[in-house]
Amino acid sequence: MGDLTDSLTPSSANSRQVPIREDCWSEDATSTLIDAWGRRFLDLNRGNLRQKDWQDVADSVNSLHGLTKKTHRTDIQCKNRIDTVKKKYKTERARVAASHGSFVSSWPFYARLDELIGPTVSMKKPSSPPMALPLPFRKTPPPAVAATPAVVAVSQKRTAAAVDDGYFRRNYSAIAAAAAAAALTEEEEDDEEEEEERVSDDEEAEGEGMSRLARAIKRFGEVYERVEAEKVRLMVELEKQRMQFAKDLEVQRMHMFMETQVQLERIKRGKKSNPSERIRA
Repeated sequence: MGDLTDSLTPSSANSRQVPIREDCWSEDATSTLIDAWGRRFLDLNRGNLRQKDWQDVADSVNSLHGLTKKTHRTDIQCKNRIDTVKKKYKTERARVAASHGSFVSSWPFYARLDELIGPTVSMKKPSSPPMALPLPFRKTPPPAVAATPAVVAVSQKRTAAAVDDGYFRRNYSAIAAAAAAAALTEEEEDDEEEEEERVSDDEEAEGEGMSRLARAIKRFGEVYERVEAEKVRLMVELEKQRMQFAKDLEVQRMHMFMETQVQLERIKRGKKSNPSERIRA
């Protein structure tokens, strides 16, 4: 049963559990995603969603199912999931159309997608004004002279009905072919719009990523500048302390040198005075 969950189911022949993808979608999460996207899609008159709209859709899904890191969804993941659901719907719709009503899709989201993007919705879109069908030329035969007015009216009604029936039988196949071609053209236009929207979203995401990178580089440069300025300040402070220490050391050395000179001078003077005192004695 196609539930469109992107998870891998373990094989019956293999007893080992196959690892589950990080972006697997459960049926409940897919249902919530379709509800949120459908509301936004109808609010925009069935127009294309932009990046802000997809972010709102992702917030709606995460509020119910994004309780863990593995189940948290981004706007890009939601958009890719909707694209996958649309492809699945087109496949199911082709099977239903090919069976001429004998096949009924068991996919749980078929009815909801059919209400949003089905062919009946496409036929309601005012893509082009309807082409008027030419009315058949009806030539009423002249009434017989002996015919009564009632007989003439019945004859005219039968002739008009025969002309209408033949005309619509001849043009039914052409009308059906034109309707099918119009539906196919609208599907191709929708696919082109989706592709353009995806390219635009990728460009917006790339531009946002470059902006974040530029801001990160700028912050790194500011931090590096502050570190270098602090390093220079510390080096200047250390140099000042070193010079002050050398100055103090030189002053102490000169002070010790002067004291030593004074002591030597006193000793010399003492030696000179001692011999003279002895001679006097």
